Amino acid sequence: MTLLSRTLTAFALGAFVAVTAPAAWAADPPKKNWTAPAHKMYGQTLVDFQMARHKELLSVTLHGTPPGEKDIYTMFAGSFPERIGNPDDADDIDVIKKGITILDPRWKRVNDKDKKFVVLLPMRDVKGDNIGLVVYAFKNPPKMVGMEEFYLKASNKLRDELGRKIASYDGLFAAVK
Repeated sequence: MTLLSRTLTAFALGAFVAVTAPAAWAADPPKKNWTAPAHKMYGQTLVDFQMARHKELLSVTLHGTPPGEKDIYTMFAGSFPERIGNPDDADDIDVIKKGITILDPRWKRVNDKDKKFVVLLPMRDVKGDNIGLVVYAFKNPPKMVGMEEFYLKASNKLRDELGRKIASYDGLFAAVK
């Protein structure tokens, strides 16, 4: 299966999950499955850095299994701190486990007040190994021909920038000095 066909397949799956999951949460928000440590983590510093440097972004989130945990998939750093510790959706876990990429244009979503284009892709470390999930949400995308390719390239560039700053997965949870 080619990268393009995997991406398109994942896109179809991601769009379905993204449409159905938030509606269910409206009445019953997700319960936290992890509590972040009291200290500011290195992963959060990386999110803050990317958000400050890239004004085209609405949000950046990092997902995975915290060190010492088993079978817990959660958002552990992000631009919306109140969401840290929320359990990951099935599409998030697919990206982590299978290494797929999901492109989601989020057009006309009931629960999304802002137009955005969301890309879920494997987070990588400095060695290029897949170590979790990074999600980029881009602000106010124009509806254009080729937008999937445009946002995929932009996300890969951001992900590679991030990866150059990640020596190890466990290091993302370390206290910032």
